[in-house]
Amino acid sequence: MKVLVTGGSGRLGTAVVTDLLAHGHEVVSGDRRRGAEPPPPGCRFIELDLGDVGQAAGAMAGCDAVIHLGAIPSPYSHADEVVFNNNVSGTFSVLQATSLLGIKKASIASSLSALGTAWAPEPFPPVYAPVDEAHPLLNHDCYGLSKEVDERTAEMFHRRSGMQIAAFRFCWVSHMDEAKAAVERIRANPGHPSEWRVLWAYVDVRDAASACRRGIEADGFGFAAFNVTADDSLSDTPTEELIRTYTPSVEIRQPIPGTASAFSTERAKSVLGWAPMHSWRSE
Repeated sequence: MKVLVTGGSGRLGTAVVTDLLAHGHEVVSGDRRRGAEPPPPGCRFIELDLGDVGQAAGAMAGCDAVIHLGAIPSPYSHADEVVFNNNVSGTFSVLQATSLLGIKKASIASSLSALGTAWAPEPFPPVYAPVDEAHPLLNHDCYGLSKEVDERTAEMFHRRSGMQIAAFRFCWVSHMDEAKAAVERIRANPGHPSEWRVLWAYVDVRDAASACRRGIEADGFGFAAFNVTADDSLSDTPTEELIRTYTPSVEIRQPIPGTASAFSTERAKSVLGWAPMHSWRSE
């Protein structure tokens, strides 16, 4: 397939471009600016404003699928209205162009921040674990809200045009050296709110990239949100012990063996055939 990757110069976008090329796809990388390195063979870069439907349509002309990753990635680097308007308008514009061109497959970057726990001014944990895609979205911040709206936008385009869209709820997307540094930080202070509010989760950037590809290679699921995390946590301590110690309000609905992730990825595994391949414990 020929695939447009928006945000292709970013952390995850770069990995997605690499993964797509490695699996035989042709890639167009669209972003506000070029990356530090020139596009690899098989990838063409185009500079574009994602909020402009015409520019988005021009970038994806001739493509078979779109992977939309371009966004402001956190709530506090810009004013609230800037984060929200940028992320929501970008997703609408890209999916509008996708729909107008008759492209039938897209993946978009949602986030586990859509649950509301990651960036809330007053920290709180998820309601229950393992956290699945049915968990309520309880946002207190502009970034999480933008991802919640992005998912509803994608669902609308599926209903209107029949487009198949995967919305990936990524947790912290990390390189392996970053994950290992986080492990040391958590060993020193596992009860810090920045850790327990996301239940010590992470995902290697290569696994996040392969999920994006699986989202456009798979067939038959319509619209769906998918949790994307590693199979394990960032702690040596058993996950249930961490939850009972630091977030006792979290209802443990099913056993979480050992240091397994507190987030369920069963939907992505069963529907997309995706599974995380990388762990800080083995690399």
